[in-house]
Amino acid sequence: MNSVKDMTQNFGTLYYPKSALVFYEAKGTDTATYVEHFDMDSNGNPINAHPLTVREAGVLAKALQTEDEKNQAFLKPKGILPTNILHINPSAEKGTVLWYTKAQQRQLYFVESLGIPNGKAQVPPMLWKASKSNLTLFALASDRRPTEKTPLYYTPFFNVYEKGNVCMGTVSIDIKNSASVEEFIRAWEHYFFNSYFSHSLSANLTKKNIVNLWKDLIGTDKPFPKDVLKKNNKTLKNLL
Repeated sequence: MNSVKDMTQNFGTLYYPKSALVFYEAKGTDTATYVEHFDMDSNGNPINAHPLTVREAGVLAKALQTEDEKNQAFLKPKGILPTNILHINPSAEKGTVLWYTKAQQRQLYFVESLGIPNGKAQVPPMLWKASKSNLTLFALASDRRPTEKTPLYYTPFFNVYEKGNVCMGTVSIDIKNSASVEEFIRAWEHYFFNSYFSHSLSANLTKKNIVNLWKDLIGTDKPFPKDVLKKNNKTLKNLL
């Protein structure tokens, strides 16, 4: 997908050394430990060596605690778990969420070469699975809450592979370690629908030509024609 955002944020963040700690330990039976604190000059060289003070140790402990609290907060609900959440793996590094959305009207964006105007259209019920950096999407046949046996359909959108994984292109994904489950799913839905659809990654995702499909739907109140959805060989259980 092509993002409508300023892509200079993709250049990354530069980090500069500010201080350093050196731990000393005595040899022999007496294993006493001594910690020395160094400041860093503008060239990254250690200066101003001095014993680690109580205040400096407190600042370090607070920083470590804050980071740990952020990791523990990842994917925790802010209140009662939303009913559209189907499964959560709250791991700080490999966390994933599985959720579904009902048929709804969304604003959609298309690159000019597709010949499809930007505008609002009805989209089908969808099943979403996401980690911090990857998104997988499938369509559903109804708005009913899916079960493990619910059959999945190919997603009728551009930028989606046959296996359901979404090509986000140049979109900059930034999911915070402290994101609640509500913030997590809201962010992914925003990333997907607020980026430009640009190209088809499979010719077999819908029973109708996908360009003509969206040309017919954009700017109308027509319900999404579920008869154009193509069933694949997966059920929700395959995603758990």
